[in-house]
Parts: sequence; structure tokens; C-alpha cells
Amino acid sequence: MDIISQLLRDEGFRPNPYKDTRGFLTVGVGHNLDANPLANEVYPMSVERAKEILASDVARISARLQTALPWVTELPDVYAGVLTNMAFNMGVNGLLAFHHTLAAFQNNDWAGAASGMQSSQWYTQVGARAQRLVVQVQTGEWQ
Repeated sequence: MDIISQLLRDEGFRPNPYKDTRGFLTVGVGHNLDANPLANEVYPMSVERAKEILASDVARISARLQTALPWVTELPDVYAGVLTNMAFNMGVNGLLAFHHTLAAFQNNDWAGAASGMQSSQWYTQVGARAQRLVVQVQTGEWQ
């Protein structure tokens, strides 16, 4: 598994724009149209097009993470993937609020990182996705 496969599962695919649970206009694989409009897009969107947009979204989020947290580039992909997934879900700024959890990631303290994730409001709100990401941190294996 990799981050693209994981986000396809966690976000799902919607070919037509819709309002997500927070009220943002969204399409494809969790692409926020309010924050990142798409010009001249045709709907319903194909799965192939949604995957292209997803790859671009992941690259943009990864770049923002690397700017905000330069040490992310030193993490094994499985752990960087957790942070990318979380940032995709709540935004990079939302992830940056996880001060203690991020410190644990930076120090390769996987038990501490998992504990910080579990004690957050995000963990309660996100449900199965958050549970899988905690297992990924605990085991070091893609979930």
C-alpha cells in the first residue's frame, strides 16, 4: 500500500461535486474545490481524472508538510504517510496543532505518537480511519 491507495480508500470517490461534512464543496477523492478550484472541469469526473488530481493534491500537501516540518523527509514512508493522510483530512494547519504528537514523530517515539493521536478530538471524530492510522504508527506497516 501507499498514500494514494490509502487515500482512495479513506476518502472514497465521488464523480460530482458535493458538500462534505464541514460544508466544503468537494469532488473526486476528497478534493476541496473551495480551497483549490478546478477550471473547466467536466462532471461527472472520471476515476482516472480524480486520481490525477489526487496525485497533485498529495504533492502539494507533502511540499507544505516539508516546509512546515523539514524533518518529515527523514521519516520512513509509512510514518510520513500517516502525517500526509492526517494533513489531507484536516489540513496542514490542523495537523500542526498536534504539538506533542508531532514531537513524538520527530523523535521516532511511535508509542507516544500513537498515544497522542488516540487522545485527540480528531481520533474520536474520524473513527475507523484514525484507528487504522494509529495501527500504522504502532506497527510500522501500511494499513
